Amino acid sequence: MKFEKIHNKGQAQIFRNQYLEYFTKTHPLVIWAMYLPVIILLPYYSSTKLNFSGVQVSLLFLGGIFFWTFFEYIMHRFVFHWVSDNPKIQRMSYVLHGNHHEFPRDKQRLFMPPVPSLIIASLIFLLMYSAMREYAFSFFAGFILGYLMYGSMHYAIHAWNPRYKWMKPIWRNHHLHHYKSEEKGFGVSSHLWDLIFGTAFNLKKEKENKEEVQKLMYTKKPSRQVKQVL
Repeated sequence: MKFEKIHNKGQAQIFRNQYLEYFTKTHPLVIWAMYLPVIILLPYYSSTKLNFSGVQVSLLFLGGIFFWTFFEYIMHRFVFHWVSDNPKIQRMSYVLHGNHHEFPRDKQRLFMPPVPSLIIASLIFLLMYSAMREYAFSFFAGFILGYLMYGSMHYAIHAWNPRYKWMKPIWRNHHLHHYKSEEKGFGVSSHLWDLIFGTAFNLKKEKENKEEVQKLMYTKKPSRQVKQVL
């Protein structure tokens, strides 16, 4: 998924229909507001109705967060960067993620929009429930929090410089994924799985290209430049 030119202004046009196009965008706070009840009520349900102990709920919740980091890596590596000659797969890959690589300063497409997000989240919950039964409630709540943390971290990586020293490897791993190689650095909220599966950048040897990094960072008043995708 390589583009001859990275557009640092505006955003991709996913659909010609203005109403469909509208539903491809969202604000992070909308998604947080949508899923916060899930994160709070499912563990509460596990505790009060299913009589899970606080330790059980906490371990399942933390397990869900941890599982998200693995899910994030697998999706980013094998679905978002799916290389294929099939035009339909190319189109899907672009809609899901390719537009972000071409327009890295687009803030409105970092989170999955509400409608497809709810559909996919529901399917994932059903799969978890079929495998885990009542344990799925707290586990899924942690999984969703992991997703929200991932999306927020992704936003932060494109918005600000890392505030603390321990954050810098995560920032650099994602920046290098954009401008150095799309075959490495698939972890966004964590680069643990990049280290495990051998797709991490050697940050000690990679020199930071500040000019390229700046192209990935949001500007306060981006002008509108739209590229249409059929």
